[in-house]
Amino acid sequence: MATTFAGVTAVGSLASSSNRVMDKNISTSSNKLSSFASISSSSLGRRQNLALKRAPHSFQIKAAAKELYFNKDGSAIKKLQIGVNKLADLVGVTLGPKGRNVVLESKYSAPKIVNDGVTVAKEVDLEDPVENIGAKLVRQAAAKTNDLAGDGTTTSVVLAQGLITEGVKVVAAGANPVLITRGIEKTTKALVAELKLISKEVEDSELVDVAAVSAGNNYEVGNMIAEAMSKVGRKGVVTLEEGKSAENSLYVVEGMQFERGYISPYFVTDSEKMTAEYENCKLLLVDKKITNARDLIGVLEDAIKNGYPILIIAEDIEQEALATLVVNKLRGSLKIAALKAPGFGERKSQYLDDIAILTGGTVIRDEVGITLDKADSSVLGNAAKVVLSKDYTTIVGDGSTQEAVEKRVAQIRNLIEIAEQEYEKEKLNERIAKLSGGVAVIQVGAQTETELKEKKLRVEDALNATKAAVDEGIVVGGGCTLLRLASKVDAIKETLDNEEEKVGADIVKRALSYPLKLIAKNAGVNGSVVSEKVLASDDPRFGYNAATDKYEDLMSAGIIDPTKVVRCCLEHASSVAKTFLMSDCVVVEIKEPEPVPVGNPMDNSGYGY
Repeated sequence: MATTFAGVTAVGSLASSSNRVMDKNISTSSNKLSSFASISSSSLGRRQNLALKRAPHSFQIKAAAKELYFNKDGSAIKKLQIGVNKLADLVGVTLGPKGRNVVLESKYSAPKIVNDGVTVAKEVDLEDPVENIGAKLVRQAAAKTNDLAGDGTTTSVVLAQGLITEGVKVVAAGANPVLITRGIEKTTKALVAELKLISKEVEDSELVDVAAVSAGNNYEVGNMIAEAMSKVGRKGVVTLEEGKSAENSLYVVEGMQFERGYISPYFVTDSEKMTAEYENCKLLLVDKKITNARDLIGVLEDAIKNGYPILIIAEDIEQEALATLVVNKLRGSLKIAALKAPGFGERKSQYLDDIAILTGGTVIRDEVGITLDKADSSVLGNAAKVVLSKDYTTIVGDGSTQEAVEKRVAQIRNLIEIAEQEYEKEKLNERIAKLSGGVAVIQVGAQTETELKEKKLRVEDALNATKAAVDEGIVVGGGCTLLRLASKVDAIKETLDNEEEKVGADIVKRALSYPLKLIAKNAGVNGSVVSEKVLASDDPRFGYNAATDKYEDLMSAGIIDPTKVVRCCLEHASSVAKTFLMSDCVVVEIKEPEPVPVGNPMDNSGYGY
């Protein structure tokens, strides 16, 4: 870069010297040059030199400077801990049946009022960069728990705060953080194993309680989710939508439904509803474009001869072929409808295979050696009913292919286990739902948009908690299971190698009481008194019901937590606490002050007259 500029400067000087020679020759040949011209030429030369001198400076690259915070006298860790506590105190407000809401400012829309821990945590951005790093560390525990279990995000943050608070005290007293974190890790693993032993499988009647507790003791939501689960099965798909009315509602879509409507409105059989409906319909599935109507003659003649309706699902149907189908439909000689295959690329082929398995048909594609012009009625699938609207198509199978469908569902479940991306898993789950014969849709209603957003988040948490309960079972709720696990720590300590690892186990033991104490505090009761009363009883089902302010059998009272949620809280909180306690220096970017825009003194736009 430097040599290039040198060359340019040399050329510039050469040009300027030649200019001077030319000026000299011109002045000797003619003495009538005006003083103005000489001034302008000399100023032009100076301007050119000035431009050449400035050019190299325009290619500077600036790197942002970093500021280092060393942990002298525990100062860096204290700052990180302040950030952790700010986030945990904010999120902790929402914990328990008597937890409050948090109002979040939104620049471009109405403010959000939420009761969901992870949504609140995502909004936190602290001014001090070191405190902000502390808050971000703990936010990871909430985000990971939300990804895996979909609920329990507030408990994760509160538990992480407890582990960090107790751990920092011990490290500040001179304990070795490496051995302490090892003790925390071993204790957590042992407690997860204990948790699985005390977990029990959820019964259908208990699904209502699991959902209601997660939605803040809202039994209307609990009953709706339990009803949805009973209609589509425990492994069925339940989705949420924003409703148009103020009331919540539930409806079930039977059969396989996808977002593709008829190609032409001329296929409509019910002009009022603008839908095409056929019963005992045959399906022709084609994984390519249909360009020529002559290729369809064999199949269509058989349909006319035997009088059955036929639905064509193809990648696309070109104008000539489509016109032939429409004309025959309008004449009444053929009961027919056509639509484009759902999905794109590879997913389109997978959807066609799914439809083929549901209906017992065969997909016509060149790779398997079946051509459209040679196709006959043996490749057609059967459906009990098909309904096509402008935007949606529903295919209800006749039940004759149940065994093949179950094999296909098992195959897709294996693909879900291998899949890494969340989007891919979601799409595979959709395919399972479509094949297994139904999707339940819960429409969440509210009077205002702000209430709708808050309500939808609560219902989403309740739905995720119910799914988690189905996956791994249930335990006693209200923070009591974590408190009971603390009594198992003494036995785990005996298996640890040295004293400092045992100190790590004690840190976990003390932190496990934090969630229950906060639930009690939010209910207006002394947390320490509550935890003492709960531990005074040997009955594992006995605990504090914050909703009714009673000590009772929590399983019978319906205060239940999914085992998966409690496990994720424990694992992710200890993971964050371990990395936090091992930190000894913080590196942050130094923020450059933003330049103040200079106002135009002649601009009078801000003043009225």
